[in-house]
Amino acid sequence: MQDKEEYTKYEKARIIGARALQLAYGAPPLIDVPEGISNPLDLAELEFEKDAIPITIIRES
Repeated sequence: MQDKEEYTKYEKARIIGARALQLAYGAPPLIDVPEGISNPLDLAELEFEKDAIPITIIRES
């Protein structure tokens, strides 16, 4: 997995958006959900910050 700092803002948005959609459709969270977090987008952002999302970006050279 790449470091969070290596993603462009577009890649970050795509990763978080895709994960939020998965969570909205019932995918289990990859981290312990803190109290007060019920929005899939907020949870996806938290998973991204904790580097828990198993998505890899492959760039063409």
